[in-house]
Amino acid sequence: MTGLLERNPEVSPEDLIAHLTPSDRFLQVRFDTYQPNPDYPSQAQARELLEGFLPTLRSQGGFRLFRRKPEGRGLYLDGGFGVGKTHLLASSYYGALEAGAEKVALMSFQDLMYLIGALGMTRAVDTFRGYSLLLIDEFELDDPGNTHMANTFLGQLMPAGTSVIATSNTEPGALGQGRFNAEDFKRQIQGIASRFETHRIDGPDYRQRGTVPEEPLSAQEFAAWMSLQDPMTTAVVSCRDLNRRLLDVHPSRFARLLEEVEALAVEDLTPMSDQNVALRFVHFVDKLYDMGLPAAFTGAKLGTLFDETYRHGAYAKKYSRALSRLSELLHEARQTIGG
Repeated sequence: MTGLLERNPEVSPEDLIAHLTPSDRFLQVRFDTYQPNPDYPSQAQARELLEGFLPTLRSQGGFRLFRRKPEGRGLYLDGGFGVGKTHLLASSYYGALEAGAEKVALMSFQDLMYLIGALGMTRAVDTFRGYSLLLIDEFELDDPGNTHMANTFLGQLMPAGTSVIATSNTEPGALGQGRFNAEDFKRQIQGIASRFETHRIDGPDYRQRGTVPEEPLSAQEFAAWMSLQDPMTTAVVSCRDLNRRLLDVHPSRFARLLEEVEALAVEDLTPMSDQNVALRFVHFVDKLYDMGLPAAFTGAKLGTLFDETYRHGAYAKKYSRALSRLSELLHEARQTIGG
């Protein structure tokens, strides 16, 4: 079986920049594969807004001798988890290239913060200055440090002509609330918000539309699922050992940790009473889900994994998103075994 705990993944900023594209789960998505919920018109409106926005990128590029490139535009998709924001962001990536955009990059906000920290602000701005469009998924301000970096980065990049589309579970003016003393950084947060036109996307979590959330596999289901996997490319790890390993790996390297893994089995899910452990597990689930890897889980019920105070605290939406994605991964596992 493929070992996960023994790996010491390294990723350079250059490696990360070279792979700022939609992840495997979203390779085939396009605007015409997005299925807006007819009960929530804001979903179809978001798709129309993005489709109308992308052709403007081409008019900003091209040969501009002695002419200053127009300032980049900003769009901010604010909505709960499971309404298709990442689908729309990946569709925008492909749509921008088809519309003639020169260079396009898609990354998570976490990856952007890692790049700025690794490259330094000046080099990071210079690196992306030639891009027509940056697509930033899960934009969120967790602390004063990334608030300052995000404000400075956007403030230097967008006036030079790079447009930005961001998604988030929080409206831009409320970023950081409950996570740090956001009032002390109100000016910077307002500076970030002022660069975007905000569109709210309403609706329920599509992953659980009309279904009961999944729970971890039984011993019999797990054995059946494992029998269908290639033992040479399937990683099997206990939840406890996985969480210990994640404490030693920077979140920007979680995807590299899963390289050469074609399926993941996590045994004995256990309630997580340490928020640092819980948040790293949440980020790992996000990467696992985005990569589209088959996964199976056994152990505690999903609703018991995260402390009640965490699930209703400042990071409540992160935990809810992770539970939703775990539920879908378990649903896919049961479909594999015909359950």
